[in-house]
Amino acid sequence: MTETGCKAPAVPAGGAVALRKAVMGDLPVLLRLINDNAAQGLMLPRSEFELAENLRDFTVAVLEGQPVGCCALHFYSASMGEIRSLAVDPAARKQGTGRKLVEALVEEARACGLLAVFAFTYIPGFFARLGFREIEREALPLKAWKDCLRCPKFQCCDEIAVVMPLDGPEALAAGGKRAANGEDEAVRWLPVMRVAAGERGLKA
Repeated sequence: MTETGCKAPAVPAGGAVALRKAVMGDLPVLLRLINDNAAQGLMLPRSEFELAENLRDFTVAVLEGQPVGCCALHFYSASMGEIRSLAVDPAARKQGTGRKLVEALVEEARACGLLAVFAFTYIPGFFARLGFREIEREALPLKAWKDCLRCPKFQCCDEIAVVMPLDGPEALAAGGKRAANGEDEAVRWLPVMRVAAGERGLKA
């Protein structure tokens, strides 16, 4: 029998948060997690159809056999993807669950050969601690704006765009290209809004 890649692996007991790829049975929990946050204006709401269509983007955090968090990696081009729909159940926060989810998807992006990942966020400090930098929204590919068109805050958006270049050997080995001067082709044009004093930003 051929493996489909949609079988949820066994999660070890013991109270530790484990990660796995999402399966169709997770849809009700994903809907609740995401739309509860959307009701607070923290992210865009998602329909069951949208989640089912993009289910393979999602990784879920599981605690004692129950999904308690989710996050998605959505590809926008052969070199760039978005980290989005990061949501953690209030009862499972303050345990590093969000960090584990983002770090896992960054590694997934690198393994797939992407050269950068970006996110829109209200908590740039969280992403900064993971290695992301703030950038001008206009620096992102136009495809990244397609969800923005249906957002009620489109004309007065207050989310912050952040990016992380993936310049490790895994990205290059998986097909990423490096420019002649040693910079990654896909991200060398991204301007950095704010960097630490003396730190060299990415070239525009």
